[in-house]
Amino acid sequence: MVIPVLLVVAGFVSLIFGANWLVDGASALAKKYNVSDLVIGLTIVAFGTSAPELVVNIIASLNGYSDIVLGNIVGSNNFNLFIILGFSGLILPIKVQSSTAWKEIPISLFVALLALFLLNDFHFSGPTYSSRIDGFINLGLFCLFLYYVFTQLKNEPQSHTTDHQKSAIKIWSFIISGLAGLILGGHLVVTNSVSIASTLGVSEKIIGLTIVAAGTSLPELVTSIVAAMKKNSDIAIGNVIGSNIFNILLILSISSIIKPIEYNPKFNLDLFILIGGTVFVFTSMLTGQKKKLDRWEAGILFGFYILYTAYLVMQEI
Repeated sequence: MVIPVLLVVAGFVSLIFGANWLVDGASALAKKYNVSDLVIGLTIVAFGTSAPELVVNIIASLNGYSDIVLGNIVGSNNFNLFIILGFSGLILPIKVQSSTAWKEIPISLFVALLALFLLNDFHFSGPTYSSRIDGFINLGLFCLFLYYVFTQLKNEPQSHTTDHQKSAIKIWSFIISGLAGLILGGHLVVTNSVSIASTLGVSEKIIGLTIVAAGTSLPELVTSIVAAMKKNSDIAIGNVIGSNIFNILLILSISSIIKPIEYNPKFNLDLFILIGGTVFVFTSMLTGQKKKLDRWEAGILFGFYILYTAYLVMQEI
């Protein structure tokens, strides 16, 4: 029992370092081609913080661990929304731009609703699957989302600074090392989480929603907390909302395309919580100080997740 726990911890460490190396290497490579910092942040960095979820899900999908796949995605999104955004808002009230309040947050709500209906095949009864067709639908929508991002950035000034401190060899060493760290960490987390679940008699669903989801969300957690401490609200909330969109449209689509995922209807409650939390964040932009997540609202998000986690644990006892 001790060894699988230590290997899961080692896997999370490998995931975090791997994601950091991948982001550093990819950012340095992008700067060499004069891509703006904002484009890098919304694409490469956003993908980098979601890379642990992607690798874990690819490995889980290949091995047929459907509950780990779904638990990781839904659990990560809830962790991002309630814990990361909630904790960041407690550090500093989060003020957002109009585009985030009126476009990105509603997009994330639409994506969560779409996932609920696609996973249930629109009828909410009996066993269902996230099919390859569902995967291609999500992947197509992800491409549209990327197109939307780049249309929003068309007037952004280009960065003309070149990264002189990193040679091409060093940049590619970071990228390759990052990918290796993600693959190794993903393998350790998935295989040993399943082992722990079997030993404790805990369902893969709960392991996916809690341990795996929290562990793969560590890059987002660190990024948003640092952003909040530096009073950069756009990064703090953009990281959460962007990651939640990435997780469903990209990661779920790739997982489904690799192998159709059997859907456990018990995840509906967790999806409803995700949808409700997103609606709460959207309405918080319209109440109190508009386009701002106040500390008391952030406290509600954080406190609700603690109760939600306690409920999940009680269901297993």
